[in-house]
Amino acid sequence: MLSALIFDVDGTLADTEHAHLAAFNAAFAAEGLDWRWDVPLYTELLTISGGKERIRHYWERVNAGVRDIDGTALDVLIDHLHEVKTAAYEQAVLDGAVRLRPGVLELIDEARRAGITLAIATTTSPVNIAALLRQALGPDWRRAFAVIEDASTAPRKKPNPQVYRQTLQRLALPAAQCLAFEDSANGLQAATGAGLATIVTPNDFTAHHDFTGALRVLSTLEGVTLDTLRAWHAEVSVASAARAG
Repeated sequence: MLSALIFDVDGTLADTEHAHLAAFNAAFAAEGLDWRWDVPLYTELLTISGGKERIRHYWERVNAGVRDIDGTALDVLIDHLHEVKTAAYEQAVLDGAVRLRPGVLELIDEARRAGITLAIATTTSPVNIAALLRQALGPDWRRAFAVIEDASTAPRKKPNPQVYRQTLQRLALPAAQCLAFEDSANGLQAATGAGLATIVTPNDFTAHHDFTGALRVLSTLEGVTLDTLRAWHAEVSVASAARAG
């Protein structure tokens, strides 16, 4: 029985990464850094989960061994850069630069009408989630989701399965009654690491990833209905029963 749908956010619910990239570059410029990430570099950096973690990784690549600037510790600098970046991203969302991917809103609406539980399992920040979903679903967006796990509650970044395990625990459901939705190899590994059958909808930045182990890999969720998901979920149940037998 399919009881719940668990969604990643960035890249899955919406094609957010172009806006995130622009926000990173805006933050770097605002703080006087001569960094400018282009699409190939950002695609590479997306193999590292977490905005602060990407900044740290790049810092260590271009400023190896430098742990402060004019006495300001590296951790403080990274935190500040990420705050500026987050503010730029929020403004981009408010300006309409980010929209839900095709099929997402229709599937969420159908699931809610059918009484299917919805949850979010992401390692992005609560601020980023709220900015996107308030704009897409309205001021009461939180009511759509029974559980929201994010960077503030699950600090171990994907591909660590912590965020999915905590989501399942709070849902009080076994993984076998849920489906996860992801867009990246790290996300797929995190979800399957928690025992979840996973549907992947890659985006421009993740299309080259290895999605071995996904239940389905789709260009978008457009046209995907609850009946479709139940049929795919049943395949997993049959396969599991066959292995057990």
